[in-house]
Amino acid sequence: MARQIALITLHGMGETVDNYYDTLRGKLFAKLDNTANKVAFQAVNYQNLLQPNEQAVWERMDKGDLRWDDLRRFLLFGFADAAGLETNKEDEGSVYEGAQLDIARKMWAARQEMGGDGPLLVIAQSLGGQVFSCYIYDAQRAAAGQTRHAGIWKDIDSFAARITGSDKALTAAEKSFLRGSTLVGLMTTGCNIPIFVAAHKRLNIRAIDRPNNQFKWLNVYDKHDALGWPLRPLEGGYEDLVEDRQVNVGEGLLDWLKSFTPMSHTAYWEDENVVAALARMIMQGLLHPVTHSVAPVTTPAQPH
Repeated sequence: MARQIALITLHGMGETVDNYYDTLRGKLFAKLDNTANKVAFQAVNYQNLLQPNEQAVWERMDKGDLRWDDLRRFLLFGFADAAGLETNKEDEGSVYEGAQLDIARKMWAARQEMGGDGPLLVIAQSLGGQVFSCYIYDAQRAAAGQTRHAGIWKDIDSFAARITGSDKALTAAEKSFLRGSTLVGLMTTGCNIPIFVAAHKRLNIRAIDRPNNQFKWLNVYDKHDALGWPLRPLEGGYEDLVEDRQVNVGEGLLDWLKSFTPMSHTAYWEDENVVAALARMIMQGLLHPVTHSVAPVTTPAQPH
């Protein structure tokens, strides 16, 4: 049976296991009950491009005289992710390119499960929000005729075989889907896009364009999470595109440490309110078909 809606997950920064999505998927599918079999579920894992190198550096460090091993490990693995994605991203085979390629592969696989176009939702944790935002931004600017210098959208046709696993060219419909034309919902949790754009001139900060009339961007953050930020204050389109929603994740008696400390950054996908909000977005996506895409603007700006 063909699926009716696609859900793509992206993890955040730091050490990541292959099945990082298990708790979220389990809670979500339990809440969706019989509707779960309508969901084409795909998980992006760009950490596979980064973690082996980070582990090798960690092992080479002489940590005998160093303190705070756990904190150092978190900082090395976490912030090396962000640095790796932004450094030399124009190079062929860069980590930036590889992350976008994995997103496209998972989107294409989800479309295959649906048997063609269908509504798409994405949930992205932490750094994953930045990664997916850049992917959509690059895709929209390429569609508007602007030359892209990094990522797969500098020449999407040359990546066709690596996306589909075949020698067939991407059709116009497939490329439109990969650009996010049917993206009806994006949920970001613990999003740190402000960290990436803070050094840019205010007038150069710009959000992605609304992919279609049904699109909703829900940005969830906990005020105790130092890595999670609201997005509407950025302006540049964010103020009209994003709904910021403050939550208090990990509210259970045993989760008090996460609930009221920066450790809340790791608790979003376990939180019942976050899972319930995602379930509602899926149900809305099933109820309201995508109409038409909104053409991207052509004003040059910094990616986001």
